[in-house]
Amino acid sequence: MSVLKTAIDVAAAEYLENRRVQEAAVAALNTELATVVAGGGPRYVQRHHDRGRLLARERIELLLDRDAPFLELSALAAWGTEFTVGAAIVTGVGVVSGVECMIIAHDPTVRGGTMNPYTLRKNLRALEIARINRLPVLYLVESGGADLPTQSELFVHAGKIFHDLTELSSMAIPTIALVFGNATAGGAYVPGMCDYSVLVDQGAKVFLGGPPLVKMATGEDADDEQLGGADMHTRVSGVGDYFAVDEHDCIRIGRDIVAHINWRKLGGGPTRAADEPLYDADELLGVASGDQRVPFDPREVIARVVDGSRFSEYKPRYGTSLVTGWASIHGYPVGILANARGVLFSEEAKKASEFIQLANQSDTPLIFLQNTTGYMVGTEYEQGGIIKDGSKMINSVTNSRVPHITINIGGSFGAGNYGMSGRAYDPRFMFTWVNAKLAVMGAAQLAGVMSIVGKASAQASGREFDVEADAVRTAAIEEQIEKESHSFFVSGRIYDDGVIDPRDTRSVLAMALSAAHSNVIAGQRGYGVFRM
Repeated sequence: MSVLKTAIDVAAAEYLENRRVQEAAVAALNTELATVVAGGGPRYVQRHHDRGRLLARERIELLLDRDAPFLELSALAAWGTEFTVGAAIVTGVGVVSGVECMIIAHDPTVRGGTMNPYTLRKNLRALEIARINRLPVLYLVESGGADLPTQSELFVHAGKIFHDLTELSSMAIPTIALVFGNATAGGAYVPGMCDYSVLVDQGAKVFLGGPPLVKMATGEDADDEQLGGADMHTRVSGVGDYFAVDEHDCIRIGRDIVAHINWRKLGGGPTRAADEPLYDADELLGVASGDQRVPFDPREVIARVVDGSRFSEYKPRYGTSLVTGWASIHGYPVGILANARGVLFSEEAKKASEFIQLANQSDTPLIFLQNTTGYMVGTEYEQGGIIKDGSKMINSVTNSRVPHITINIGGSFGAGNYGMSGRAYDPRFMFTWVNAKLAVMGAAQLAGVMSIVGKASAQASGREFDVEADAVRTAAIEEQIEKESHSFFVSGRIYDDGVIDPRDTRSVLAMALSAAHSNVIAGQRGYGVFRM
């Protein structure tokens, strides 16, 4: 297999400017992540500790195997909204008793761990990842239930949490509830529907209606422990399977349950040499363009991500705006599709279609490195069949059954997002480099299109075109699209699984690939009709 050679000059002005822009973007990301880790802030963190409780992240740290990494997901959920960044819940993949698990932990320092619309989206995405990758679920429960002022956006879809838990159980994917605090109203069904439930003494409160509601509804006087305490549920109701004397004991029992579920991966382990790339991942900050409109060679990214910088390129002389080829990451064989010059022509679309089918024939997972402005437009290209060729590529992506892991490394615009396995095409995992953009088209292009449409409309109706008003409108549209295409905004809406520092790409891909191999790795053997 060929070894990639770098052409990067770390002393060049372009490299240094790229690095300056990317370092500023990473610093902004780290600031936001520090806010997420802070939860509800010092006051509520202190109050929680004063009650003798562990924080959500402290619980996760104790639950994970010693020194095991944690692939946090959707950390910026709710960014740019009225809700706290992180959405009052922590989700991610980590190793517990030697088993890769999906961990979902309520953060009670943020409005008592109540669920808002972004909490719900983040929670459901975590359960979806658990289902498609066959990951046991550990639910760390302490939530006051729904955020009632937003109940109209929650109630209908929140039932999907219980649906997904029972579906996971039916698929023999274990679900385990570790209940540290409140699990009230609808939240009581989380421990009720999990395969295993562990309740903490004097902490867990699992009931459909608390003492005030019971008093109002029935006139009965009852306290928390009688209604839903760990002692009652493990002795009387049977809702609880295990009684934990404190939080540390609850985590110990949870780890013991995972150790005895007799879990086996179905996808096998690494089969290639997992040696480090020849080039420093730190250089990715200078490789990635500081200006999203300026393309860069994705081979420079691949050389800093794949094992030994080895890459066997497929059709290197054909459809050169798309790089395709074979490599491995931490020993896992992969096929890679990476945009080289943004635009996808017919040749690139046909090349991608063939490559995706080859990967499915050999049961090889696919990595999509997005940096595309979309499919080419214009009379020549329409007459040349860009629609049918783009359709072939989208057909191939849609019907592919090997795991897809997608990373937006620069920009993802138009139908190029679809052809490069965007969110609508169900990649197993999807991440975004901190300076990348996502939108139907670039801000300037979109504003320009709206201006052209406005001029045509004025001309058609015989009105005078207001140039000054158009300039104001164009500037406002550009500002709006710039904001909405920002990686923080996109991730805040759970349109990806997290914003990452480019230097972490190899580690993120390795953990995602390992998780994906918990399930069967098998490609599609038949496709839909291709418009020839």
